Amino acid sequence: MTPRAGPPPPRAIVDAVLPVVDCGRFAVKRVVGEPLVVDAHCFGDGHDKLRAVLRWRAEGDAQWQEVEMAPLGNDEWQAAFTPPSVGRYAYAVTAWVDPFVSWRADFERRVELDDLRVALAVGAELAAAAARRARGTDRKALTAWAVRLRHDAGADAADAAALRAVALDLAGAELAARYPDRRTTAASSPEYPLVVDRERAGFSAWYELFPRSAGAPGRHGTLADVQARLPAIAAMGFDVVYLPPIHPIGRVNRKGRNNALEAEPGDVGSPWAIGAEEGGHKDVLPALGTLDDVRALVAAATALGIDIALDIAFQCAPDHPYVAEHPQWFRARPDGSIQYAENPPKKYQDIYPFDFESADWAALWIELKSVLDHWIAHGVRVFRVDNPHTKAFAFWEWAIAEVRKADPDVIFLAEAFTRPKVMHRLAKLGFSQSYTYFTWRHTRQELTDYFSELAHGPGSDYFRPNVWPNTPDILDVQLHDATRAAFAIRLVLAATLAPNYGIYGPAFELLENRPRSPGSEEYLDSEKYQLRAWDLERDESLRDLITTVNAIRKAHAAFRDLRSLAFLGTDNDQLIAWCKRAPAGDDTVLVVVNLDPHNRQSGWVDVDPERLGIDPAHVWQLHDLLSGRTFAWQGRRGFVILDPAEAPAHVCAVQQALHSERDFDREH
Repeated sequence: MTPRAGPPPPRAIVDAVLPVVDCGRFAVKRVVGEPLVVDAHCFGDGHDKLRAVLRWRAEGDAQWQEVEMAPLGNDEWQAAFTPPSVGRYAYAVTAWVDPFVSWRADFERRVELDDLRVALAVGAELAAAAARRARGTDRKALTAWAVRLRHDAGADAADAAALRAVALDLAGAELAARYPDRRTTAASSPEYPLVVDRERAGFSAWYELFPRSAGAPGRHGTLADVQARLPAIAAMGFDVVYLPPIHPIGRVNRKGRNNALEAEPGDVGSPWAIGAEEGGHKDVLPALGTLDDVRALVAAATALGIDIALDIAFQCAPDHPYVAEHPQWFRARPDGSIQYAENPPKKYQDIYPFDFESADWAALWIELKSVLDHWIAHGVRVFRVDNPHTKAFAFWEWAIAEVRKADPDVIFLAEAFTRPKVMHRLAKLGFSQSYTYFTWRHTRQELTDYFSELAHGPGSDYFRPNVWPNTPDILDVQLHDATRAAFAIRLVLAATLAPNYGIYGPAFELLENRPRSPGSEEYLDSEKYQLRAWDLERDESLRDLITTVNAIRKAHAAFRDLRSLAFLGTDNDQLIAWCKRAPAGDDTVLVVVNLDPHNRQSGWVDVDPERLGIDPAHVWQLHDLLSGRTFAWQGRRGFVILDPAEAPAHVCAVQQALHSERDFDREH
């Protein structure tokens, strides 16, 4: 750069602003009420002092808000702000070499009287300059202080202590700090994007059910039947009810029971084979009801504090109206027939995927986005998206952004059990939540490694995990012919490790554990292909445990936070333990789970009392929220015994430290 007339370049440097996703290409995510803590490396040449501010504003606002950053040492600075509402924001860091702060720091080191007088005169000029930038009473106070500094600088009788008292006056320094000179010395980082979602994007419990199985045995269920079930689901503590596709189901190549290639008369087919002569993605299967029933269901759910999540599966049955009206939207095979979906060795003859690279791609994108708009207009605010990784990334980035311009409270869950980098890309593109590999993580080491990555890895600022112990597609081998204890273990793990979790409801409640064949992840008599009659009042139902666990989650703020997750050491590989602490520090939980569903396990748990916010020198309490029992621990280790036949886990609130075991005995 060739020097030229005008203000010199800034002496301050702003470097390494965090968090940032891909250098600002994608947005960091938070929910309403959740602070965004920003760190930055800010420094300059020489020994002058810096100041730095975190700047933020909502999209569309002209005015920036500013928060003073605090120095942490080693040229690292930190500040935070809490976004007040749902939407998009921008944030940046600005730093400058501050003449007044530099002068004050320099003055503190001076001791000779003549040096102090000269320095006082310099301070008077800086105070006067700050006064010229100030208004009202602040201007008057700064002007008076400048006069005092200038007077004392020339007063022969003043001693060093008196001069120091005037110069280092804290009230004056605070006033001057309000009106810094940033005209020529400020350096700023780029503006970085932030997306703020409603709270449910960050904390939710999902319950999946097939509406067609919600009716009485032997009868095709309806949306009205689902509506009748909502109070019971709400009583269990779920706040999202997820419905597989509710659209007309194709008849061409319809699958039979247990995924049979040939359907028998009366077979209902797969809901994911969307479209028939009755309509397509904007229509309701007549056996389920009408669009009026959808609106009534959404209204009833809203009254109970529940969101209805609809499945968005952008694919078609061979007899979907799109196939006849827009054949150019599908990929043709050499013989002219349309290519059906495959995921070898699985074949889906009843499904045609869209061709997102067709010559008519723009019209296809617009139509698919209109499907989302259609259901939003009917009150739906949550979508579970089927296999988004098999559709164009650019489509999702565009469609989700367009939806959120008008409806920023809409939540998208990505059902993408695929490669990690693909899953993370979808999260960056705008999906609010993401399915995970939890289903296949069984051992203590697997769970510890995976959830440590989710909580503290590079994706923690944009990838929100939603963990499921089962889905209609996945009966994991750990649940094959499994005991009640095995289901209870997976429930506690899912619900307490992650802020967002879900279950394929009736099957999980009733301990459905029969695979279609040994080693298969498909259920025997899968509800994907037939009606099922669920007796939810059976004695072996997990309903009571599910209700208790969901109530615990809602009562303790620590479960809403993933970033505070810290695993604790145990001397038994069958025991896994962790703690979480709410950001405000007013709620701490400690969970220990027996991973062995068949045998009682015992061992020592290593704890970090300081992380738990307790005094290790005192006895402290663990109140087990599952059993109601209270335990007294002291120091850095605690002993547990867990019998899966009785209770496979301790889910404990960490309570105040006691002075002695005698205090504990007296209270209990």
